[in-house]
Amino acid sequence: MGDFLRASFLETGLGWAAIGAVFAVLLGCIGSARGIKITASQSAGVLSEKPELFGRLLVLMALPGTQGFYGFIGAIMVALRSGLIAGSITVKPVTGIILLFVGLCLGIVLWRSAIYQAETSAAAINLVAKKPEESGRSILLPALVETYAVVALLASVLLTVWLTNEKMDFVKPDITFKQ
Repeated sequence: MGDFLRASFLETGLGWAAIGAVFAVLLGCIGSARGIKITASQSAGVLSEKPELFGRLLVLMALPGTQGFYGFIGAIMVALRSGLIAGSITVKPVTGIILLFVGLCLGIVLWRSAIYQAETSAAAINLVAKKPEESGRSILLPALVETYAVVALLASVLLTVWLTNEKMDFVKPDITFKQ
């Protein structure tokens, strides 16, 4: 076990990258689960009196679930690019540590945005309950929050690709000044 840990964390960045991937998917899924609980609870109250609104509320209930998928995409990206999945280990320890923070930051943004999106969706559900004809417009409200989850996913994908580029090296450059 000691050899495995030393190889995973000290000699390569594989262990650090794996932890980053876990943070991305774990926090994204926790936020999505909590978000869907919020929207489903809100919808249940509306549907108990107006069951005909189910189709209009379904998208609003499901929107906070996308962050879990974004976390999964971010985790797979880290796993693929670092060599965790079907490949040789290509990351150095410092790169693995940076990938850990990329995954952690993605996970935190996804976790919080799923909850904020659920709160916004709950408000939109109330709007649809009072004015069913506004269901199309009401989707725009939580979609605005979704924008920042997408931005975080794109940033993490770009950083992962950049950090795991074979030409990327975090060795201090040898700079000499001529006088």
